[in-house]
Amino acid sequence: MIVCGDDALAERLAAELATVYRERVTLVVPPSRPPGAPTGRARAVALLGRIQTAMNRTENSTGSGATGTARIVEAAVLDEAALAEMGVREAAALALVYDDDETNIHAALAARRLNPRLRLVIRLYNRKLGQHLEELLDQAAVLAVPGLDPEALDTSTTVLSDADTAAPALAATAVAGTSKVVQADGLLLRAVERTPPGRGRVADPGLCTLAVLSSTTIDPAGAEGSDASGREAPILLPDDDTVAGATGRGMVVLETVTHTASGSAPRRLAGRGLPLGSLFSRRLRWSLAGLVGCVLGVAVATWLTTGDHPLHAAYLTLLDLFAIGDPALDEPTARQVLQLLAGLAGLLLMPVLLAAVLEALGTFRTASALRRPPRGLSDHVVLLGLGKVGTRVLARLRELDIPVVCVEEDPEARGIPLARRLRVPTVLGDATQEGVLEAAKIDRAHALLALTSSDTTNLEAALYARSVEPDLRVALRLYDDGFATAVYRTLRTAHPRALTRSRSVSTLAAPAFAGAMMGRRVLGAIPVERRVLLFAALDVAAHPQLEGRTIAASFRPGKWRVLALDTAEPDERLPDLAATPAHHGAVRPGGLVWDLHPGYVLRPEDRVVLAATRQGLAELLGRQSRLGARTTDA
Repeated sequence: MIVCGDDALAERLAAELATVYRERVTLVVPPSRPPGAPTGRARAVALLGRIQTAMNRTENSTGSGATGTARIVEAAVLDEAALAEMGVREAAALALVYDDDETNIHAALAARRLNPRLRLVIRLYNRKLGQHLEELLDQAAVLAVPGLDPEALDTSTTVLSDADTAAPALAATAVAGTSKVVQADGLLLRAVERTPPGRGRVADPGLCTLAVLSSTTIDPAGAEGSDASGREAPILLPDDDTVAGATGRGMVVLETVTHTASGSAPRRLAGRGLPLGSLFSRRLRWSLAGLVGCVLGVAVATWLTTGDHPLHAAYLTLLDLFAIGDPALDEPTARQVLQLLAGLAGLLLMPVLLAAVLEALGTFRTASALRRPPRGLSDHVVLLGLGKVGTRVLARLRELDIPVVCVEEDPEARGIPLARRLRVPTVLGDATQEGVLEAAKIDRAHALLALTSSDTTNLEAALYARSVEPDLRVALRLYDDGFATAVYRTLRTAHPRALTRSRSVSTLAAPAFAGAMMGRRVLGAIPVERRVLLFAALDVAAHPQLEGRTIAASFRPGKWRVLALDTAEPDERLPDLAATPAHHGAVRPGGLVWDLHPGYVLRPEDRVVLAATRQGLAELLGRQSRLGARTTDA
């Protein structure tokens, strides 16, 4: 396995492959000095030390001493010569996770020419470009290997975005009742945390129990932080006896499975028109409605008093309204009074029309500007940071119709155009400066999502927000596990009733990238404290742990659990269950069934969706998922 990158995702991915899947990993990093200068071995040694630390941390948490090996290679440019030197021709998979899309694309094209059977996992932020790139590279593999197995082709090229992978979990963290979500076949799996029930009560188990938390009713400081926080570590995929014996500990359960409104979110995100309510204020609309009602009343009264035809009476009223009618000198008194009333309404109409024109012009002038938070806003989410991750999280929150106020220091940040297009209130300024979070109405907010790339900025903003609102729900983007543990203990001790979460984008994204390198699509990852529970689609064939066993017998506590069965015919199945179905709500034969009978026997032709730990998924996959093993002889 070869991993090419220069940031935290590459480090986490290399450690994931070496420790969980026990693969031999080569990590390719750029040199610390320009080409021609002495090789920067100090940086490579430091990077290898960080990877070894991550490997040791995973090894200690899993209790397994058998891990793969990792080595570091420096390369200034990923051309064909460099890729060949690092062993791409013999490699099973190559991950290109540089932060620069252009670098990843050029390297992917060169690697496909060197090894058509190579499994490619590419990190790209541009979704549409990623789809076209997948098609291009898969077509190149088919032309180079005419007898390529279609099943192997499904996993030969995978384009992922760390921001897209982590955004659902980050967005759900700020929403009560949807703290952990995974999408599969257009369905939204919602996992929620259950607090320990009172004495003599039994907690609602939901559809199934996914995890038992390390939190206890007498040790709130150990509720979160890392695998070792608290006196007891979290238990993933427990059996019924373990759940019954976990007295006083919180749980993560799969509560609901609901259909997502496919197609509604894209229309909402793509809408560029201005609604009528944004052009005119409510007071102006009420004034105009009152004048229209007054004119209609005068027209009806004219019709009743004069006996004229209703259309003629309305015509006379309009003439009086615009002061172009003859004075009713010789008319009855009722007609004269109505003419005076119509003239008065005309006088009132002029300033209302002028105000409407001024408001419309002002709205059009400020349509491209950022909105300010309205005065009465409350129960919203304050989103700190509009970079790559923050932009995806903002889109996800708006898809869920959650009110958001953004805070961003850089007016040219990536997510500013999206916030402007969605008309999301945005405060420009440094969140650590006094008055910025107050402008975002942090005192009336429901949650704070601190998603900048700086740990200290996120922590400082969280501490200041807690000083304003002690019970505020806070989710921080933190990278260092030790630092996250210290933050958790401090915040949970100081505010035991408030919810605090730490989310590392690289930690959430690495399992999906590693699963793609092993030839399986990971549907999503649910964080359980500082550990991760994976949801994956798996064919039953060639897996003796599943084939021929009942649903109950296939359950392995702490490793994997079958949750759903794909009842569609093999030729009707979606290649990627994590993506939104192309039929957009149309009836599709079969689909995922979640209410499974424990006695159902799994057949080789079945495909299942299961929840698994990283070690359990690695045990299920084994080494049978390499692209070369699935191809026919050329």
